[in-house]
Amino acid sequence: MRPAPRVLLASCAELPGSNADDADLPEVLAELGVPAAWAPWDDPTAPFGSAELVVLRSTWDYPLRRKDFLAWCESVPALVNPARVARWNTDKTYLADLAAQGLPVVPTELVAPGEPLRCPDFEFVLKPSVGASSRGAARFAAGERDAAGAHLAALHAEDHTVLVQPYQRAVDREGETALVFLGGTFSHAFGKGAMLPDPVAAGPGPGERFGVRPDPALRRLAEDALDAAAALHRMRRSELLYARVDLVRRDDGSPLLLELELTEPSLGFRQADPEAKPRFASAVRAALRG
Repeated sequence: MRPAPRVLLASCAELPGSNADDADLPEVLAELGVPAAWAPWDDPTAPFGSAELVVLRSTWDYPLRRKDFLAWCESVPALVNPARVARWNTDKTYLADLAAQGLPVVPTELVAPGEPLRCPDFEFVLKPSVGASSRGAARFAAGERDAAGAHLAALHAEDHTVLVQPYQRAVDREGETALVFLGGTFSHAFGKGAMLPDPVAAGPGPGERFGVRPDPALRRLAEDALDAAAALHRMRRSELLYARVDLVRRDDGSPLLLELELTEPSLGFRQADPEAKPRFASAVRAALRG
């Protein structure tokens, strides 16, 4: 008879056992003597209330049901990352908080429902403040006022606040860089091809993932972003079980923070070294011991 799971890894109904990137985490945790299992976050039969630890992992349907998802987060006694972090981090308006801390964030204008778009005179992106995997994001050339206005109206009709950001063309050439931290410590990094690429750009394919070794400038900004988020929530950064810091570069090569993922990011284990999953398991075991 298998022991009852001490740890539940929260997924979603569409992918109850997550995906190939981390589906074997229960086996990896078992190697450290930690019984674990997957369960969709909205499964009423899953014992989230009695688990010693519930780890937010592949809860990828939350943008469609954010209110329900956050209510569930608040109901789970031993959730990591914590519910208050999930509430803050599942709305990309958090970028304004990080910019206020002095971090170099991709310039972001927020357009609430009913507000007009001041069409930029540069290439730009519109995307909803609540969303994942570039869902609802679109890229526009300078002056594409009508197309951008129609997209804004469609997002506003779904009650989304919309982010307006200048498109960083370096992404077409080199993609984004995602730096992963486990228990507050840098673990590994991977690159991601542009999700809204220029079709003639010579760079990685849309969404393509590949291993990278980030340079010191990227590492410094990622560390600063994690420190800022921990300070905003009056936490030690080691209390954040995981974090993924997504960075891009300006044309001059300097880094910018695109997103800080603290709720349900893919952690790029398939692009990492073989010890990345054991490091994750060790961080979970440490969180169990408080």
